[in-house]
Amino acid sequence: MQTNIKALIVDDEPLARKGLALRLAEFDHVTVIGECQNGLDAVTEIVQSQPDLVFLDIQMPGLNGFQVINKLRELQQPIPLIIFVTAYDTYAIKAFDIHALDYVLKPVDDARLQEALEKVEQVFAMHQEGEHKHKLARLVADFTGDDCEDILRRLAAGEALDTQRYPDVLAIKDGTEVTRVPISDIQWIDAAGDYMCVHAGDSTHIMRRTMKELEEELDPRRFVRVHRSAIVNIAYVKKLVSHVSGEYHLVLENGTELKVSRSHRDRVKEMIHH
Repeated sequence: MQTNIKALIVDDEPLARKGLALRLAEFDHVTVIGECQNGLDAVTEIVQSQPDLVFLDIQMPGLNGFQVINKLRELQQPIPLIIFVTAYDTYAIKAFDIHALDYVLKPVDDARLQEALEKVEQVFAMHQEGEHKHKLARLVADFTGDDCEDILRRLAAGEALDTQRYPDVLAIKDGTEVTRVPISDIQWIDAAGDYMCVHAGDSTHIMRRTMKELEEELDPRRFVRVHRSAIVNIAYVKKLVSHVSGEYHLVLENGTELKVSRSHRDRVKEMIHH
């Protein structure tokens, strides 16, 4: 049994923090090591003091509870066990039964708190922290927006939350029609003025997006920018050719040759030789 659990309280309401701290004081095996009043402080504090457990309010201005976890993931920091604190009972119950270790509703009820802490002990006793964190990572992977209520609603409705942040399909609008192109079929994309030409299979689709937008939407482990106006799917690269002039070209499976600009050369080489 983990004899002493170091807990951190994160809530933007001073009264809520005080109330929870008072309740937690009744549990001998829990030590409150700090309180934070916003998400940014919480990220700093979690990194510095590495608590075992965080009572994390979801609805906070600035960074909300989901974004705090996302931030820790971005910083590649270990994520402590999380008990969400929320006022949204309707959505939360269903959402968190599926995804989180536990949640407590405001105002926090003693019996409910005890139940949540028992769950925490169980996780420590069975060494299941990894599983919990994996669930949590899935929960927040998609949450970059800041509308908590919408997030909870989607969760409660059981909508699928993609574990990858990157879509499997690119939806391309053409007038009133939408073509769904599987990402794995895309060989390369190049820019023509304000438009993008998406080359997939034997077809070329035209879409009105910027290179930057597309780059953010495509998985960087699969797609690499080779030029100011071209992105390539590594899976379709046959070889990288260096010319006497010092220029590099990529040759794709279908014979297409694309110039690699100097600024992108190192990244392209690194991806190809991986």
